[in-house]
Amino acid sequence: MKFNGYLKLRIGEALDLKPTTASTRHSVIFNKAPLALDPYMVVKVDEYKIGQTHTKQKTNQPTYNEEFCMNVNDGKQIELAVFHDTPLGYDDFVANCIIQFEDLIKTINTGENFEEWMDLEPEGKVYVTITLNGSFTDDDAVMTVKTPKQFTRARQGAVRRRIHQVNGHKFMSTFLRQPTFCFHCKEFIWGVFGKQGYQCQICTCVVHKRCHQLVVTVCPRMKKTAKDQPINQGFSINVPHKFNHHNYKSPTFCDHCGSLLWGIVRQGLHCKICKMNVHIRCQGNVAPNCGVNSVELANTLAEMGLQAGGLSKRNTIVPESTTSTESRQQMPRLGISNFTFLQVLGKGSFGKVMLAKLNGKERVFAVKVLKKDIILQDDDVECTMTEKRVLSLARCHPYLTELYCCFQTPDRLFFVMEFVNGGDLMFHIQKSRKFDEPRARFYTAEITSALMFLHSKGIIYRSESNTIHVQNKLQILKMFISGINPTPLPLPIAESLEQGDCGSLIIFSMSQI
Repeated sequence: MKFNGYLKLRIGEALDLKPTTASTRHSVIFNKAPLALDPYMVVKVDEYKIGQTHTKQKTNQPTYNEEFCMNVNDGKQIELAVFHDTPLGYDDFVANCIIQFEDLIKTINTGENFEEWMDLEPEGKVYVTITLNGSFTDDDAVMTVKTPKQFTRARQGAVRRRIHQVNGHKFMSTFLRQPTFCFHCKEFIWGVFGKQGYQCQICTCVVHKRCHQLVVTVCPRMKKTAKDQPINQGFSINVPHKFNHHNYKSPTFCDHCGSLLWGIVRQGLHCKICKMNVHIRCQGNVAPNCGVNSVELANTLAEMGLQAGGLSKRNTIVPESTTSTESRQQMPRLGISNFTFLQVLGKGSFGKVMLAKLNGKERVFAVKVLKKDIILQDDDVECTMTEKRVLSLARCHPYLTELYCCFQTPDRLFFVMEFVNGGDLMFHIQKSRKFDEPRARFYTAEITSALMFLHSKGIIYRSESNTIHVQNKLQILKMFISGINPTPLPLPIAESLEQGDCGSLIIFSMSQI
C-alpha cells in the first residue's frame, strides 16, 4: 500500500540509546568507557531525507519535541535514524527503525493520532506521534501519469548515507584506512579514494559493495525480539565457533572485520574447527556459522531464486510490470538495434558517449552509454535516476541539451541526447582570442537564461561544459548537463563529467558554484 497525502510527524523523546560496537571497538583496547552521545535524529520517507532534529549534547536520553510536516506522494515507509554528532569525519550511526505506512491505515482521516514507543535497532526506543490525512493506493495500481515526489530536499547527501539492511545487518558505505579483506568472499577490497566497502554499524563486519546483498548470516547483535521471527527462506544457521588464543608467525587478517591482527604474541583467536581467525574484540560479533561456506550457500540460494533476506529495494532491479496503459503500448519503442554507432565522442569512469545514427533517417545523436555493474557497485542508482529527471527537464529550454529517449540492455543504460557539433566554448575563445562585446553579451544572456531556468526547478548547475551549435548562421550556446554530485547542499546538484578531480562524481569544488 502506498500513501498519498499530508503527513505530520512529531518526535518526542528517545530512551536507552547506546553507542554501537562499530563506534566503540577501539575503546575496548585502551579500556576506555564509552562516552555519552551527542544524538540527533534524521527523518526519511522512502529513504528521502526530509528533516533532522537538533543535536542534544552529552545524553543517552534526549528530548526533542520537534514536528515535521510534509506532502507525501506514493510513500511506503518512514525511517527514523539516530546518529552521534562527531567533530571529525562522518557521524556515527546509533540506531534506526522503520514504520510502514500500511500499518497506519487505521488512523487515516479519523482525527486520531498514532502514538507509540517504537523500538530502535540495535538499542533504544523513541516516542513518536503521527497524523495522516490522505488516501492509500494499491502497489499494483496502474498510474497513467507519474507525478514526481513533492519533497524539496538535499537528496545527494542521503544517497551516500543510506542504510542497507540485510539479515539484521545495517551496512553503510565506509572509507577503509588500512588494507581490508571481505567478510563474505574473503577477497581483498581494492580502492584508495572514496568509500571502498560496506561495514555493518552493529557487528563491524566489512564486505564489498557487490557482496553486501549476499550475506546469509544473521547479525548477532540484532535484538532477540526481531531475531526470533521466522526467516523468509525457512532455514537458520547456528553452529558456534570454538575459539582459542593463538600466536601467529606471519601477517594474518581478521576474517570478520577484515583488518590486520596486530601484535607480537596472542594477536587473536583461532577456531580449531573451521580455522577462522578474528580479533579478540571481534569475538562477540562473530555469527555462529562454523564450517559454513557463505559463498556457496549464497550461490545455491540464488540458483533457487531466493535472496539472503532484507535486501535494500533501491538497489534491486525490479522487472517492469507487464500491464501498461493503452497509450503506452501504441508508442514506438527504440532499442540498440535502431541505431548504428559511428564513433566514440568521449569516455568517462561510468561509460562513454558515442555518435549514433538512427536507422532509416539521416539524424545523428549523442548516445551516453553507462555500465550497470559500475553504477550498482558505486551505489549510484539514485544519482543516475536523478540525472535522467534533470535531463528530461532540459527539453523545456532552448539553451540546454535535450534528452530524447532512454533504453537499456541487460548490462548497459543508453541516454539518447542531442548531438551538438559546434565545439566547446573554450575552443571558440582560443580561436577568436577575444570575443567582441555583442558576442560576449549574447553568450552571457544565454547562460544566464539557462541557469535561471535550472534554479527555478530547484537545480544548482555546478560546472561549465558548454558547446556551441551553429544553425542558420547564428551561434547558439547550449549547456550540457550530466552526472549528479552526492555532496549534501540545499538543492540537488547537476554537474558535468570532465576529466580530472574537479568534474568527478566524488570531488566537489566550492569555487565552481
